[in-house]
Amino acid sequence: MVAGGDLAEIVNGLKARPGGDMIAYGGGTLVSSLISQGLLDELHLFVNPVAIGAGMPVFGDAGDYKRLRLVAARPFDCGITALHYEPKRA
Repeated sequence: MVAGGDLAEIVNGLKARPGGDMIAYGGGTLVSSLISQGLLDELHLFVNPVAIGAGMPVFGDAGDYKRLRLVAARPFDCGITALHYEPKRA
């Protein structure tokens, strides 16, 4: 599904529908927006230990401090590590 408009309104509307889990694939801009607006229930990051110079930070302008709880970490033989986080809710 492709949607346009207010991100929080769209995501909250989709969450209100019956059905299963949602997955959002995107770059740093989408992820940063989802994080800053508190719209993520889980966060899966793949850390690749390759220096590529300057890049776009995922947590760059996320606003206030975001507390995450590590659920799982899975290293792969190629050096990449998959990290699974959930937001700590107050």
